[in-house]
Amino acid sequence: MYRTSRRGLIKSTAALTLGAAALNRSVSHSSAQEKTTIRYGWWGGAERQANYTRALEAFEAQNPDIDVEPEPAEYAAFQERMTTQIPAGNVAELFWIASPQVLTYAANDLYRPLDTVPTLDLSDYDAALLDSFRLSGNLNTMPFAIFAPVFRFNETFATEAGLTVPDASSPDWTWDALAQLLIDYSANNPSGRRGTAYNAHADLPFEAWLRQRGEQLWTEEGTAGFTVDSVAAWFDWWENLRRAGAALSLSEQDGPSADWQLIGDTVLANMGNSNHIVDDSRSFPDYTFRQRAMPLMPGAPEGHKYLYTPRIAMYQGIEENKVEAAARLMNYNVNNTEFVRTTGMSLGAPVNPRVRQEMLAFASPAETEMLTFVEAETAATRNPRFEAPPGSNTWRDVMALAIEEIANEQSTVMEAAQRMIDDINAEIERAR
Repeated sequence: MYRTSRRGLIKSTAALTLGAAALNRSVSHSSAQEKTTIRYGWWGGAERQANYTRALEAFEAQNPDIDVEPEPAEYAAFQERMTTQIPAGNVAELFWIASPQVLTYAANDLYRPLDTVPTLDLSDYDAALLDSFRLSGNLNTMPFAIFAPVFRFNETFATEAGLTVPDASSPDWTWDALAQLLIDYSANNPSGRRGTAYNAHADLPFEAWLRQRGEQLWTEEGTAGFTVDSVAAWFDWWENLRRAGAALSLSEQDGPSADWQLIGDTVLANMGNSNHIVDDSRSFPDYTFRQRAMPLMPGAPEGHKYLYTPRIAMYQGIEENKVEAAARLMNYNVNNTEFVRTTGMSLGAPVNPRVRQEMLAFASPAETEMLTFVEAETAATRNPRFEAPPGSNTWRDVMALAIEEIANEQSTVMEAAQRMIDDINAEIERAR
């Protein structure tokens, strides 16, 4: 009978132990290799980066087979990084799209068609809503938030001055009436505040102004959709306020785009985007802020209202074995209430109608104001709105230059308006 010596038994046991350890390492290494890595690019400041990092860590905990590699950057730096990643074919599997680049990236075939991703959950969206997301009939990007142009005012200041700001449904809620309200407030409030920041540079309110005049910011053919008369009338509206002392001067607010943290307690109101109330109210927590839809001008056409929706895309060059994991991460972004609770709503109200309703249970007063406003705006009749064409990414800079020339009396309103349109059209033409 074969007998194993004690020394042989020890050797055998050691070998088995080492073999088991090696096998465990191999299994562990194999499991790690089986994880799918999804790169995710977005823009924002330090607070947004921290919030999104926490949300993505929660996603990884719920999806242990997926590793998310965050690629955040500031807005301008994000776009610059994309310009180097695109020609190298090194784009993140999921990425946000800056508004001036939506059609540019589409023209460069950067988007994976989402209709070909069966695991993307679109069950909360009706057909009409999905159709509104499409670009040239294709669902190749997914909006993840909604905001709209607003007139925002400090209700605390208004109450102190005995001022009632008309409801947006009031027949008195017109551009002329609003200008007079701001002029009267500036002349009579006991604290010496101004009516508003000088915000002719507010792009969403400017677009609302154009649409009320039957024009567009951009046409379906990819050109500037506005006239010199409409631009000049917009500049005139703001110049009248500045000359009457109802709007801050550019020097008082340090340029065409006011720094809210510096001027927020010196003015009654501001124009901008509905999502701005979330961050801006935090700068002045002792005040209550309210929002109104844009005032109306006589003869504004039906369907002049519009919504803006920032978008997320899946990269066309994604490896096929990563599509399902990327779809799970996209679902988490657009369909998950806990994700929105973690990231906050500084980028706007959720585009998913179910999530938007569920967030009301957790929203701050400012967020509730935003959600309620957006809910009403989504119910409005809206004519089509077209994305910015290639070559238009500098149009806000061109507009800022025109505003400075007018305010500094280096150019007439009509001259600045004409030059603004000519320069924007020239940039678009160069990009063709």
